[in-house]
Amino acid sequence: MKMQEIRKIARYWKVDTKIGRFKKDIVRDIQVREGNSPCFGTKETCENDCLWKADCLSSKQ
Repeated sequence: MKMQEIRKIARYWKVDTKIGRFKKDIVRDIQVREGNSPCFGTKETCENDCLWKADCLSSKQ
């Protein structure tokens, strides 16, 4: 997912998207606001189908 799309989602959840913040940090903040575990980029496999799954697992390759 492109940063422009991530920033749009972050605005909805009122997550800070200031310049200099890493994608993984913004996504993890969004995950927390959604009520999920902030696990983006921390696991080798994923047991659920979250919005970030494709980016998360592709970052491990």
